[in-house]
Amino acid sequence: MKDANETTKAGQQYEAAYSAHYKMKNLQEALELYKDVLTTHPGTQEAGYSRAQIRNIVKSVVPEQDLLDAEMKLALAILAR
Repeated sequence: MKDANETTKAGQQYEAAYSAHYKMKNLQEALELYKDVLTTHPGTQEAGYSRAQIRNIVKSVVPEQDLLDAEMKLALAILAR
């Protein structure tokens, strides 16, 4: 079971990332902060929220064809293992 302190820290980190994303419109900083949440608090709800927000940013800045090409390349590399 996660302790309340970890949950609070994860929430604070997520709040900072969310603020960078939506209030300051600094997508690069938001990505880094969301990544930090995933790294430091991987089992929390905030990590799940961060993962979703990262996907939102990716979809908003990466052209659809580039994203599909990258996903295909990744899938093929994994299947080749």
